Amino acid sequence: MSKSIKVVRGMHDILPQQSPLWQHLEACVRQVVQAYGYDEIRMPIVEKTELFVRTIGEVTDIVAKEMYTFNDRNGDSLTLRPEGTACCVRACIENGLLYNQVQRLWYSGPMFRHERPQKGRYRQFYQTGVEAYGLDGPDIDAELIMMTARLWQLLGLEGLELQINTLGTPVTRAAHREKLVKYLEGNRNLLDEESLLRLEKNPLRILDSKNPTMQAMIEGAPQLLDYLDDESRDHFDTLKSLLDGAGIAYRINPRLVRGLDYYQKTVFEWVTHDLGAQGTVCAGGRYDGLVEQLGGKATPAIGFAMGMERLLTLIEDRGLTVLDSAPHAYLVLVGDLAVSQGLLLAEQLRSALPGLRLRSHCGGGSFKSQMKKADKSGAQLALILGEDEIAQQQVSVKHLRAEQPQASIGHDALTQYLKEALLTD
Repeated sequence: MSKSIKVVRGMHDILPQQSPLWQHLEACVRQVVQAYGYDEIRMPIVEKTELFVRTIGEVTDIVAKEMYTFNDRNGDSLTLRPEGTACCVRACIENGLLYNQVQRLWYSGPMFRHERPQKGRYRQFYQTGVEAYGLDGPDIDAELIMMTARLWQLLGLEGLELQINTLGTPVTRAAHREKLVKYLEGNRNLLDEESLLRLEKNPLRILDSKNPTMQAMIEGAPQLLDYLDDESRDHFDTLKSLLDGAGIAYRINPRLVRGLDYYQKTVFEWVTHDLGAQGTVCAGGRYDGLVEQLGGKATPAIGFAMGMERLLTLIEDRGLTVLDSAPHAYLVLVGDLAVSQGLLLAEQLRSALPGLRLRSHCGGGSFKSQMKKADKSGAQLALILGEDEIAQQQVSVKHLRAEQPQASIGHDALTQYLKEALLTD
C-alpha cells in the first residue's frame, strides 16, 4: 500500500481548534483598519514574474532564490506572490485607482517564499498589508505607525519595540552608496559570500547582514543618516515629532534598510525578542517611486505588512484567550419523526436568534451516544427532541456545564429561554 500524502514541507494546515484564534486576529485587524477609513482590496495569488523582478529587485534573495515561479501552458512565466505591495500597485494602476485620487487600502491573504522552514517562517504564510497612495507628508507615515500601535493594544500585545530609520531619496542614497562601496571594498576580506554578491548591485543590504563575524566592520560603515538632504531630514524629524506627540516610543536603527529595493525615506519595523531569529512581526516604509516604476504616474506611497503567524504565536505564548467557538447548544434527535421536525425547529431557532451556534445531530444513533457527542462538542445545553417531546410540543433542555435541573420548554417559549440562557451577558 502506498504511503499517505502529507502537506508540502514549509506549509501547514489550520485546524478547527486553531481557527478561532485566527478569526479573532482577523476580526481585530478588520476593526482597526476600518476605524482609520481604509478599504479592502483583493488581488490574485498568481502574478506575472516580471512584476516582482522589476519591483522587488533582481538581486534580492526573494527574486534570486525564494520565488515559486513556473511557466503556464501558454509559456508565460508566472509566480506565486511573495509579497503584496507590488500586486497592490499593479492593481491600482490597471484599474485607474490612482489618477488624481488618494487611496487608503488593505488586504490579507497567503504569500509564498521557498525559505528554510523554522518557527515563524513558512513557505506559505499569511500577511495583512496596508497601503496609502497620493500622500507625501510624514503625517501619513505616522498614522500607519499609530494604526499598528492601536492593533497591538487591542490584541493585548506588550513589549514590541518600534525601530525607525530613513533611507533618504535616491539622490542622497547615491552619495552614501559611493562612500559605502569604497569602505566595503577596503574591507573586502571581511565580507562573506552573500555580501560579495551584494557589493556591486545592492551594497546597502550588506548593512542588514546578521553574520556575527561582520558586525564590527558594519558598525564602522558610513551611516546614511549623515548624507540626508534637507527634505529627507525634515521629513524624518517631523515623523519623530508626531510619534513623540502620540506617546509612541521608538528607537532609531541606522542599519534598518528593509529587504526590498523600492523603499525610500521612512522605513520601520516592530520587533520582539520572543520569536528567536524571526523577531520582526510588522515592517514597512515609503516607496514613492514604485508606481512610476510600474508605468503609472509618479505617486507618493507608503505601506506595511504584518506576519499573521508570528502575531498568533505571540498571542498564544502570552496565554491570551479568545471567545469560544463551540456550539451554544446541541440538538439531540431521537427517532425518524424527531429528525424531520428537529431540523425544521433548528432552522427556526437560527432565524429567530442571530448569533446562536446550534449543532443538529445527524447520522442517527442511540440517545446515549448522541448525549456523549453533545457533551464532547463543548455545548452548554443539550436540546432533546423525542417522541414524548413531540407529543407535548416541548423540548427537553439539559445543562451540560452547570448543575441545573433539566427543564421542559414549550416551542413558543424556547426562543426566549435560549436567548436568556445563552445570549445574554
